Amino acid sequence: MHIKRIGSQPSVRGPSEWFTGTVPIDPLLFQAPDPALVQGASVTFDPGARTAWHTHPLGQTLIVTAGCGWARREGGPIEEIRPGDVVWFPPGEKHWHGATPTTAMTHIAIQEKLDGKVVDWMERVSDEQYQHQGVAVRSAGR
Repeated sequence: MHIKRIGSQPSVRGPSEWFTGTVPIDPLLFQAPDPALVQGASVTFDPGARTAWHTHPLGQTLIVTAGCGWARREGGPIEEIRPGDVVWFPPGEKHWHGATPTTAMTHIAIQEKLDGKVVDWMERVSDEQYQHQGVAVRSAGR
C-alpha cells in the first residue's frame, strides 16, 4: 500500500496550450505504477475556463465534485454537469469540458494509458463554440 498525503504534491496550473482560463490541477493527481494503466487528477476550472478539444484512447470518466460546468462532445449539445454527475467519454470521442461563464467547476478526471498515452490534445475551443451560439445548453433532468 502507498498513501500520498494531502500537501505532498503541489498544485500545478493547466498549460495554456490545453486550457483556456485559469485551471489549477490539484494534488489529487495520481498515476498508478506499471503495469497498472489508470491515472487521474482533481481539476478546477475558474468561471469561463475550459479544456481544448481532445480525445482519450481508452475513454475518460469525469466525476463532478463542485460547482457547475459544461461538457460537449463533437456534434452534440452542451450538457450542464453538476456535483454527483458522472460523465463517460468513449475512446476516441472528441470533446471538451469546463466551467460555465459564471460558476467554477471541479471534477475528478480518470483515464487509462494506451501505449503510454492518455490524451490527444487538439485545437482550442473558440469563444464562439464555448458561448454556444446556435447550440442549446441541455440540463439533464433539471
